[in-house]
Amino acid sequence: MLPLIVVVQALLAAGIIIGFGYLIPDIDTATAAFLSSGAPTVLLMVMGLVIVPQGVAQARTNGTFAYLRALPVPRPLLLLAELTVWLLIALPSIAVAVVVSQLHYDLTYSFEWPVLVAAALLIAVVATSVGYAIAVSLPPLLAQLISQVLVFFVLLFSPVTFPAAQLPAWFQQVHDLLPIRPAADLLRAGLLSATYEASVTDLAVLLGWCVFGLAVSVRALVRRD
Repeated sequence: MLPLIVVVQALLAAGIIIGFGYLIPDIDTATAAFLSSGAPTVLLMVMGLVIVPQGVAQARTNGTFAYLRALPVPRPLLLLAELTVWLLIALPSIAVAVVVSQLHYDLTYSFEWPVLVAAALLIAVVATSVGYAIAVSLPPLLAQLISQVLVFFVLLFSPVTFPAAQLPAWFQQVHDLLPIRPAADLLRAGLLSATYEASVTDLAVLLGWCVFGLAVSVRALVRRD
């Protein structure tokens, strides 16, 4: 299934950049750049918060998860293996999003490579660890239902492909505490460094969610049933 997931991620990247562009009449360069630079964050979040929980929930249902926990290896290594696999799957989608946006909108990116690489890795780990935490902390069916809701929340109600100013003030404050908007802004600073700057506050929010996701996941793996 892994090659298929990579293909789906690539198609989703193209779909977000091209399809969402059709919703904006007479889209200008600045709007196209904001949309395109937000697409990689959508891909990473959908992978971590949706695909990962569904996969882990299925593994818990069919017994694979219990079998892996029974192996004579340190259980945190199971989480490390999951993170490694999903990182390898998710990161190529960023390149696909960049290429598609350059071809479709004729955009010129200004890469800040240290920020871009660090942000992409951190966002992928945050999304995957939080998604894994959801899957191992909740009953499988509930975890799958929540992951389905998160698809719509990330795509339609998170200021990733559109500015946060378009949301109500209270909803903007909610997103200041959630990892999605900070992730988008941090990755955008790596892609469009001439226009956007990385924020220490955004980095702190992501690190907090990363610690939370890893702590919950490891605790669920090492506890005795």
